[in-house]
Amino acid sequence: MKKLVFISIILFWSCAEKSSNKDNFNTKLDSITLKQPIKTTNQEIVLLPEAREQAIKWLAYIAAQNEVDQLKNYNLQQTIESSKPISQVMGSLVSSIPDSLNSNAVSARANVLATKAKVLEQLSHRRHLDAEAIAEVAGEIPEEFNNFKIQLNELFLKTLEDFEEELDEFKAERDTISTPADSISIE
Repeated sequence: MKKLVFISIILFWSCAEKSSNKDNFNTKLDSITLKQPIKTTNQEIVLLPEAREQAIKWLAYIAAQNEVDQLKNYNLQQTIESSKPISQVMGSLVSSIPDSLNSNAVSARANVLATKAKVLEQLSHRRHLDAEAIAEVAGEIPEEFNNFKIQLNELFLKTLEDFEEELDEFKAERDTISTPADSISIE
């Protein structure tokens, strides 16, 4: 009887040891997963000079650009830890669009950014984290920020009428500068 109890205890202890080894293995996998870098786009949209002039006065834009630049270098763990500040910055981007940059397209792109950031925050604060979903949404944020900058640039693109007006001004300027060849006397 004592041998049976002793064998049962050893068997129970060895089973418990195996399950704790499995837990340690899963923890190692999780830590490896948490150290994986987030895959983001390497493309960077450059603002036109007129758009840049307006954007550098906009504190929320500067903060959002900074968060996106940092996100490109984050691993999964850093992304999870930064999800709340990213969400707050993108929320302030939506609520503080200056009048000089306010349009339906810019507002729509800012809302997309805020929504993606909020989804990232929600995924990052779940009880059971889905690493793939977090990485996917985090990778989409820099891409959406590029789309946002495209919309800012489009506010300052010249129309056909602007080009025609500029061409007319150029022609008028050229006509006043050029002089007829016969009016110059050579002695």
